[in-house]
Amino acid sequence: MEYVLDFADQHLLDSVYTSFLPATSFLASSSSQLSNSSSSLTSFASTLYQRIPHPSIDLNTISSLTSAWPRDYLLRQAISLYFLTLVGIVFLYFSMATTSYFFLFNHDMMKHPRFLDGQVAMEIKKSMTGFPGMVLLTIPWFLSEVNGGGRFYSEVEEYGWIYLLLSIPAFLIFTDTTIYWIHRLEHHPRIYKHIHKSHHKWIIPTPFASFAFNPLDGYVQSIPYHLFPVLFPLHKKLYLGLFVVINCWTIFIHDSDMVTGSRFEKIINGPTHHTLHHLYFTVNYGQYFTFSDRLGNSYRQPDPELDPIHAVNKLKAAQQEAKDR
Repeated sequence: MEYVLDFADQHLLDSVYTSFLPATSFLASSSSQLSNSSSSLTSFASTLYQRIPHPSIDLNTISSLTSAWPRDYLLRQAISLYFLTLVGIVFLYFSMATTSYFFLFNHDMMKHPRFLDGQVAMEIKKSMTGFPGMVLLTIPWFLSEVNGGGRFYSEVEEYGWIYLLLSIPAFLIFTDTTIYWIHRLEHHPRIYKHIHKSHHKWIIPTPFASFAFNPLDGYVQSIPYHLFPVLFPLHKKLYLGLFVVINCWTIFIHDSDMVTGSRFEKIINGPTHHTLHHLYFTVNYGQYFTFSDRLGNSYRQPDPELDPIHAVNKLKAAQQEAKDR
């Protein structure tokens, strides 16, 4: 997120913070020389600035400052990261889920007897109400990253190209394994109803169900993504790319697709497997691979006869038969 924040600061946020929290107004506020026309926003910002750790300001160079809240001010970073992340995930959600919905999702599945009336709207509403809380819980990780936390590096030469390439499967294996056990734990009866049950409201999910869950549920399952670069060196740009790809994958596996017979279906935990997870609840907990489910004895082979489209076809046939009578 460091690159995203730097880019946003340079092209947008510096101007925003300068407009609303100019350094000159801050000086007047902090020295208790506010005029009657001073804004309450400036006064509030000054109070926060004094209470939250921040780099000291050299009054001799105040003319070179653009805002009372410089780029490395912790509260500014937190607010900026929150809105950047929220806007980013909402954009990714609607762009990718809409694309998947219209080009990949089989709309006949909406005729399944377990597909809810108005389900797409409910999935979107659940996602939109969950994003703010999930992002808020995630901000401490991003704050740590932009302030030097974790084992991030920016130059490929530090560890070499071989390590860079190997860190991709290492990241995927680490996160898949840890998410498997987190996900499986969320299905424990004492936990399930409090955190994860709302996501399984969608027996036949659409791509819009991909983020339709309790904010705590979404956050807990994302912890391995943030934990990996704390334990292992990871290139900053690679991390950002992996984060985007993983979120796209989360959307992709919720399209209720049951196309079977792929040469990779016993290795890759794709839409076929995740459809069975929503249908049967206690199988195929994995995120991208099947090996954890195999080791944990929770793997279910996506055989063609398990395809929920059969229930749709059966219902269509019954309806047609009723019309013909």
